[in-house]
Amino acid sequence: MPHELDSHDLDPLILDLLEWIAREPRSHADVLDAWRTSCPRLTVWEDCIDRGFATRMHIAGHGSVVQMTAAGLSFLQRHGRVMPKTPASITRN
Repeated sequence: MPHELDSHDLDPLILDLLEWIAREPRSHADVLDAWRTSCPRLTVWEDCIDRGFATRMHIAGHGSVVQMTAAGLSFLQRHGRVMPKTPASITRN
């Protein structure tokens, strides 16, 4: 019988995505290009948004930009992930 994924099975990938977003500003198109999947069980981007760890905003002159939220930063810290000294993009909720 195939293993059913629960929300915590994707945590390592969500952590990787958040670290990647924090390194430098990312356009929505870049995020979807780098993190898209054809597997309906690997919903890393969707779970990250649904859990409130990242948000998409329109910034004049830059288009649609993905930013990590304070909840995303907290999630990284709780899991011992090292953050850059000044994260590129964190949105306070």
